[in-house]
Amino acid sequence: MDEHRFGWRGACSRAYFHSTARAVAIAVLLAVAACATVGGLTKESSPEAKQAAVTARVQGFWDAMIDRNTQKAYAFLSPASREIVSQETFGRNARTGYTGAKVEKVECDGAVCKVRVVVSYDHPLMKGLASPVEEKWVIDEGQVWLVW
Repeated sequence: MDEHRFGWRGACSRAYFHSTARAVAIAVLLAVAACATVGGLTKESSPEAKQAAVTARVQGFWDAMIDRNTQKAYAFLSPASREIVSQETFGRNARTGYTGAKVEKVECDGAVCKVRVVVSYDHPLMKGLASPVEEKWVIDEGQVWLVW
């Protein structure tokens, strides 16, 4: 019994315990750091942080629209917009058929961001048409949302 506690086996189990405890501690610290950065956007965030977060969310929304996935796109709508517009109504009324989208400009004033996106689509008579779209996105509860 003593050789398990004080012999090489005891040393190995102690080392295993300490390395496991260290790994768990590192994982917890990484999770806390991720929670602190994700969803931590506020109206006081730096213009660069806002622009990066808004650009990523806008591109995510338009990627869903290009994929004709209105259910995924609906998740980008602000909570207030989702209270007014049901997912079914959004799916029926949202245009589809887009072939591309590029975020051209993001301007934020506090928690409100105006975004200019150039969307591409095909017309039965012409391919590769592009049109600018102006959108309003808001920062609320640490996330960026489309006002529909």
